[in-house]
Amino acid sequence: LQKVLRLLGYCKSACMFLHKKAWELIFGEPRINVLHLSDYFIVVNKCYDSLVNSNDPNVSCSVQRQLCREFPGLRNPRLRHDFYFVHRLDYPTSGVMCVALTREACAAATVSFERRLTRKYYLALVRGHISQELIDINDSIGEMASEKHRMTTVNDLECVCPRSAYTRLLLLQRGIFSSYPASKVLLRPITGRRHQLRVHCAHIGHTVVGDYTYSRRKDVIPNRTYLHAFRLILPNAVESLDIVAPDPFLPSKEISKGWVPVETINLLNEEALAKLEIDGL
Repeated sequence: LQKVLRLLGYCKSACMFLHKKAWELIFGEPRINVLHLSDYFIVVNKCYDSLVNSNDPNVSCSVQRQLCREFPGLRNPRLRHDFYFVHRLDYPTSGVMCVALTREACAAATVSFERRLTRKYYLALVRGHISQELIDINDSIGEMASEKHRMTTVNDLECVCPRSAYTRLLLLQRGIFSSYPASKVLLRPITGRRHQLRVHCAHIGHTVVGDYTYSRRKDVIPNRTYLHAFRLILPNAVESLDIVAPDPFLPSKEISKGWVPVETINLLNEEALAKLEIDGL
């Protein structure tokens, strides 16, 4: 019986793999990974290097397009982008992303974000070995005058219209990424400025691995920017959510090939998350 069950397990895995590959061949994009689906929200594990939404027919991959293909009955044709996108992730960032399915759910989630009732946690691999276990980064962020798509901290002479920004960083591991020192960190953005985590990490001298933009276009070898939205806690009046997108930055994962942890300072658990808590926030 155990052999039969084991064989059935192998067959199920093989079928899932073939189905995934067939989807990619037919539609030219990966199938979206759904973490939660209800009458009010759909929460997905966004792929890295993908847009949230776009009406440009030349865009090859976006969350909007993936949702329309997977759930055509849930799209709202009266909306410009088919769904209520209540928050965003940067193009290179993977992980938890919440999409509302009704106007009421969208309004409730928006209130939670605006009042900073949400709690967001990100994982990242960064260049260099971080010496401190816990770091508070509260340098304001604004646009860079010479490059509007880039952001920078207030101490930069090119910083335009800076706004307050606050990030907490917890060191999880020190190790090696492709023969160079690297660290794995857990990040909690208290504010939500554009590119905040990437800018703050670069500001303290530990650029996110693979971040071409904030490494001054030098970090070109990694296959992605190693930043991942790990957990979203979204209390709201319609349906409170607490969703986790599994850690992709494990040595056993193909996507993290090259990352070798050498020293563990904190395990990725509730105790680590608690260290990032702030009274009143």
